[in-house]
Amino acid sequence: MNSRERVMTALNLGQPDRVPIVEFTIDRDVAGRICPGCDYAELIDQLGLDMAVVTPDKRGMKRVGEDLYEDDWKTRYKDTGETALIETVFPVSSIEDLRCLAPPDARNDHRLRELRSLVGRFKGQKAIAFTISDAFSIPRKLLGMETLLLSYLDSPELVMEVSAIAVTHSLRLLELAIEAGAEIIFSADDYAWNQGPIMSPAHFERYIYPGLKRLVTRAHELGAKYIKHTDGDISTILDLIVDTGVDGLHPIDPSAGMDICEVKARYGRGLCVIGNVDCHHTLCEGSEKDVEDEVKGLIDRLAPGGGYMIASSNSIHSGVRPGNYLAMIRAARMYGAYPLQSQEKS
Repeated sequence: MNSRERVMTALNLGQPDRVPIVEFTIDRDVAGRICPGCDYAELIDQLGLDMAVVTPDKRGMKRVGEDLYEDDWKTRYKDTGETALIETVFPVSSIEDLRCLAPPDARNDHRLRELRSLVGRFKGQKAIAFTISDAFSIPRKLLGMETLLLSYLDSPELVMEVSAIAVTHSLRLLELAIEAGAEIIFSADDYAWNQGPIMSPAHFERYIYPGLKRLVTRAHELGAKYIKHTDGDISTILDLIVDTGVDGLHPIDPSAGMDICEVKARYGRGLCVIGNVDCHHTLCEGSEKDVEDEVKGLIDRLAPGGGYMIASSNSIHSGVRPGNYLAMIRAARMYGAYPLQSQEKS
C-alpha cells in the first residue's frame, strides 16, 4: 500500500499494511530543526508521513502593525512566534455590526494555493486533507470568546446569524477544496477545555451540531472523508459529534482525561480514532525510550482490526523535542506493521 491507500483504508475502518502516521500541525521551529531549509512537502516526505494537511496561515492576511495581522474577516491577530496566531481585535459586537460585515470570498486564491501545490506533488500517493472551520471558530473570531458565549444565553438571533454566515462560507470552501483535489476535510474548531466543553451540551446541540452535520454531509456527498479535531474533555458532547457522521476523531485528549481506548471500544465500528501520543509530557519531557514505549502501547491496544491512525495528542508544538518526535515516527514504523507483534504472539 502507498500512503494514500493506507490512510483511506483506516478511515474506512479497515486494516491497512501499517498503522498510518499522520500529524495535523508541526511547529515551524521544530520542523526546521528536523529538516533545515525544507518546505512542508519536503518535510513530510523526509518524515514519511502518510497525510499532507493544508492548514491556515497568515499568508492571506495583511500586516497592520508590528507582529499584528488582519484577516479578510477583519479580525486582528498577534504573531507570538508560535504556529498559531492569537486573536486580539474582533469586528462584531452586535447584530448591526454583523449585518454590515461582508464575508470574504471563499475563492480568494490564497486559500487554495497550497492545496493545489500539494495535489500536484502528492495526488494518488499521499492522502491530502484540507482544513476548514465549522460552526464555532469563525463566530468566536468575529465576536470574541466572551461575547459569543454570552450571546448563547442572551442573543440567540445574533448567534444563529453569525453561525449561518460561518457555515455558508465553510461549505463553499469545502466544495472548492474537494474540487481542487482534497480527499479529506479536517475541521479544527476546539470545543472544550480540560474541565469539559466550553459551552453547555444544549448550546452545542443548538448552535454547533447543525452546522457541523451540514459540513460532514456535504463532504460525503462529494466523495470526501471528514475528520474532526477538538481538544479537551468532550465526553458530554461526544455522542452528538459522532452522530454528525464524522469519519475520524482527533486527538481524544489524554490530558483532559479522555480515554482513546474507551472511545474506540464504544464507537469504533463507525469511527476511526486518531492519536494520541502525549505531547504535553512524553514528547516534551520524556526520553526516546519513553516515547517508544508509549507508541507501542497505543498500537497494541488500538491497532488490532484497523480503524486507527497514530498522531500526537494535539500537535507537534514548539515544546516538543525534535528527537522525541523522530522517535515516535520510528516506533510507529517498528511496531505498526500488520500483522502486529501482539497478534503474532497471541
